[in-house]
Amino acid sequence: MLSGFMNFLRACFRPRSDRYVHSSSDAGSRQDGLLWYKDTGQHFNGEFSMAVVQANNLLEDQSQLESGCLSSHECGPYGTFVGVYDGHGGPETSRYINDHLFQHLKRFTSEQQTMSVDVIQKAYQATEEGFLSLVTRQWPMNPQIAAVGSCCLAGVICGGTLYVANLGDSRAVLGRAVKATGKVLAIQLSAEHNACIESVRQELQSLHPDDSQIVVLKHNVWRVKGLIQISKSIGDVYLKKAEFNREPLYPRFRLREPFKKPILSADPSITVHQLQPHDQFVIFASDGLWEHLSNQEAVDIVQNHSRSGIARRLVKTALQEAAKKREMRYSDLKKIDRGVRRHFHDDITVIVVFLNSNLVSKASSVKGPNLSVRGGGVTLPPRTLAPCAMPA
Repeated sequence: MLSGFMNFLRACFRPRSDRYVHSSSDAGSRQDGLLWYKDTGQHFNGEFSMAVVQANNLLEDQSQLESGCLSSHECGPYGTFVGVYDGHGGPETSRYINDHLFQHLKRFTSEQQTMSVDVIQKAYQATEEGFLSLVTRQWPMNPQIAAVGSCCLAGVICGGTLYVANLGDSRAVLGRAVKATGKVLAIQLSAEHNACIESVRQELQSLHPDDSQIVVLKHNVWRVKGLIQISKSIGDVYLKKAEFNREPLYPRFRLREPFKKPILSADPSITVHQLQPHDQFVIFASDGLWEHLSNQEAVDIVQNHSRSGIARRLVKTALQEAAKKREMRYSDLKKIDRGVRRHFHDDITVIVVFLNSNLVSKASSVKGPNLSVRGGGVTLPPRTLAPCAMPA
């Protein structure tokens, strides 16, 4: 009885937003309750805008923008790196990617002395292997870390080329001006790996022909093994290595029959796009945004409003849509604290990267200042009663 009352208190307790501390290392950012934002900044190829809104008790979305030198040596190449990492089951994997993926990319770029698809693939592989090592070390004390994973969307702009790599269902969308009409067209650059897409289900079925339960329709949602919607990720070791799919992992994650080959993959889909003068901007965002806005709706918002604060505007529009779906006011949604907020929308991360054609076309050997920005969430001061999610 008492524990139930304490859970109720925790769920209802709302620390004032001025007691939140933003966890980004970037001085130009702001925190407004559960919303972190950096309205404008300058990267190697133009301007950018970032925003993150937290819904989970612990922020599972992580993100970064790195601009300047893309290798371990200051001899270049130079450009811009963008990463959006939408975690699930906890924040450990997305935080790990935030700390390691770009460092691996710089190391492999130095070794090959150029940016390439191979460099990006190797950086993803090294990040996956590094997290597997961490899980192996922590398994005896913390076996549930085997069920933590993350989507991983990355963009690299270097020497007039845009590389987009993806695992999971985050999305990168290009805004391209159409001269004849004056409109800006939305072009999706990332391939998604979600079991709701028929081609993804077909691929899984062809890879696992002997498993009739490889994809299962559960509560009207397609899930891999009835457990997870995405088919590619970093982490989720319990669906990649059979030795981690056993006690003491929670029963809901354990499969009835052992598997011989990995069910999920960490091999990213990579697209290579030669940037043109009419390519205006790219929106990188976790699926929390795309649940509420179509590609074209998001591109229209960016095109029709001023650049400063545009990521924050996209997040706010998604929250307004989330409130409308629940027949509530946006102002009331904003009052709901993290944890409980997850019943209304997901963590949402948006990075809008504008493309200045004069800067994009300059050689990757031309030096530029280094910039590093990480999307923030909220951290509570020590000994503060943290609000927690009501049971689903």
